[in-house]
Amino acid sequence: MTKKKVLLDVDTGVDDALALILAVQSHAFDILGITVTSGNVSLDQAFLNTNKVIQWMNPEPSIPVRKGSEKPLNRTPVYEHRVHGKDGLGGALANQPVRLSEGEDAIDFLIQKIEENPHELTLIMTAPLTNLARALTRKPEIAALVKETVIMGGVVQGYGNITPVAEFNMYVDPEAAKIVFHSGLPITLVGLDVTRQVRLNEKHLLKLDSSPFGAFVRQATAQYLAVSERRTGVRACALHDPLAVGAALDPSLLQKQAYYVDVETNSDLCDGQTICDFQNRWGKAATIHVCTAVQSERFLNLFVQTLKGESFHEEK
Repeated sequence: MTKKKVLLDVDTGVDDALALILAVQSHAFDILGITVTSGNVSLDQAFLNTNKVIQWMNPEPSIPVRKGSEKPLNRTPVYEHRVHGKDGLGGALANQPVRLSEGEDAIDFLIQKIEENPHELTLIMTAPLTNLARALTRKPEIAALVKETVIMGGVVQGYGNITPVAEFNMYVDPEAAKIVFHSGLPITLVGLDVTRQVRLNEKHLLKLDSSPFGAFVRQATAQYLAVSERRTGVRACALHDPLAVGAALDPSLLQKQAYYVDVETNSDLCDGQTICDFQNRWGKAATIHVCTAVQSERFLNLFVQTLKGESFHEEK
């Protein structure tokens, strides 16, 4: 079976790292490259982390990693060290040898890969949308050449995770999100409404302990789990970015509905809020497929079994 061509855009903290592992370990994708931006951590740290994870996994063929945007389009960077730790990986892979070869600019690389693979490339975006917005600003016509864009970001019916109403990726660079949302790209939005339903807990960690990734997952998620437990009273952490990869791996995991969606960029209270016009009060055509439900246990089984190197099967 022909593998789906994908390009991932990351700001590698803990859940980006888990998403990268899932994408590579699934062996279902032809990964043409990874572009990096600032977000969870600085651009330099995210670039270092991404290279560490990929070189640790040592996939064949090798996957090019390209450095992109150092800061949002118009704003000061915002990082999330409380969840991801000072290094973005919770101290995991601290002694991993790494070679850094920056190559061409991530924006040029992104445009090139889209143009070289018209109507074949799926973009999996798990970071603020700065890189993609810059590519679309430079060459708006590439939007018509993308097969699918899976975006981890936003929340349409729940509360935010960085402000009362905003999800982190949208909040960090809402101007970039607005450009992407209005570009004409075919978009699937995997927001907090569904990612909060897929939560890694001790049961899953125990299953992973015997896998090559068990020690990494335990160490990388330790601080994330502690923060989540303080906030929710439950020792479990949401697999935000891995679910975006899951949506590309198996779209049947999620229910989605097309709506008109926009993002707030000019509010003291609501910057970065994603607004979904559920009742079509604005009378505008639907632009984004919004994920509204997820088969959470099925995805968690997929995640664990893939990292264990097992063929995915439904648990009874």
